[in-house]
Amino acid sequence: MTSTTTLTTRQITDTFLDFYRERGHQVVGDATLIPPQGDPVLFTSAGMHPLTPYIEGRPHPLGRRLTGVQRCLRTTDLDEVGDDTHLTMFQMLGTWSLGDVSLGGYDGPQSLQWGLELLRDGFGVPLSRLHVTVHHSDPGSLDTWQRLGVPVEVLGEENWWSNGPTGPCGPDSEIFVWTGDGTPTGTPSSDGRWVEVWNHVMMRHRRHPDGSLTPLEQPGVDTGMGLERMAMVLQGRSCVFDIDVFEPWIRTVSTLWTPSRQSSIEPSLRVVYDHLRSSVVVIGDGVHPSNTGRGYVLRRLIRRVLTHLWREDPSRTLLDLPTEPIASTVDHYGLSIDPLYVQDVLVYEERRFNALLRRGRPLIERLLLRGPLTDDDFHYLHDTHGIPRDLVEEVLSTGLH
Repeated sequence: MTSTTTLTTRQITDTFLDFYRERGHQVVGDATLIPPQGDPVLFTSAGMHPLTPYIEGRPHPLGRRLTGVQRCLRTTDLDEVGDDTHLTMFQMLGTWSLGDVSLGGYDGPQSLQWGLELLRDGFGVPLSRLHVTVHHSDPGSLDTWQRLGVPVEVLGEENWWSNGPTGPCGPDSEIFVWTGDGTPTGTPSSDGRWVEVWNHVMMRHRRHPDGSLTPLEQPGVDTGMGLERMAMVLQGRSCVFDIDVFEPWIRTVSTLWTPSRQSSIEPSLRVVYDHLRSSVVVIGDGVHPSNTGRGYVLRRLIRRVLTHLWREDPSRTLLDLPTEPIASTVDHYGLSIDPLYVQDVLVYEERRFNALLRRGRPLIERLLLRGPLTDDDFHYLHDTHGIPRDLVEEVLSTGLH
């Protein structure tokens, strides 16, 4: 893939925010991964989560045009982490228009036009490498893209964005960049070399518990650009793990824990990079490992790291991990935490996990003598010995038993 610029992730962020400042947007601060009170999700998983009350109609103190960068974490993508584009924790560059033009906001066509201007003129992405998708119920977006000369694919529910089963929602327009070699071919739905980098949601509806839709009291526009994916495109990399923010992790981890089998480098080490980096930010936002809620997500991330490391060599330990990549992540996210404290949390959880494995391994092996584990076996291990099903399955899949 040919690089279009040499921008770092920090320069990409600055270019994005400066572009929208010039168009009357005020910058909102990067909130923590802990969502606002009343939000049902465990972690902020979209840039709009901290702004939900304002999207629903409450006046924002900074006005109706906002922009910012927000850290996000999605546990739904855990099984996909390790491919070229998915991360557990990432940053979302966003813009918001809170209300229609008469109130100081702007509409969908304006958002799309600015989006094209930034990609083409600000980031230097040629029009020939762009493709977009729209929802079939959104003729305004279709007409706008056709007028701007960008290829469009009309799709269905995959182009409808919802903030969970209820709440604000609407049709969206997704912008893709060609990451393959040579002349672009196909469409985003037919060729995986088209990578989605930006989503513009026309926030027009509210979904109710019975599934019905009513007009949103304050229609607007909500957009989100994946910073790491955009950096991958602009830095000419083949995957998100090759961009600048992962360099300290790759340099340290790949040297410290080189796989014995070349084929296991990907995606196994990618999971290690991703989950360690994510754990640093989760700990920095005040979460500690536990058996429930956010703490359990953190515990699962750390234990997945360890199962990947111990699959190759059971003697590996997070005690050997230098603080350099931890400190780099702390600095990148502006976290108010000592990297040495983060390392202590990781090592303490490793010791707990090791003790659990020592206790659980013979139990699992005895049950396996009777054949594959049944639901009753999983219930027994959980209810009697405190070994959750996902841990047992992780142990079985990695050969740690």
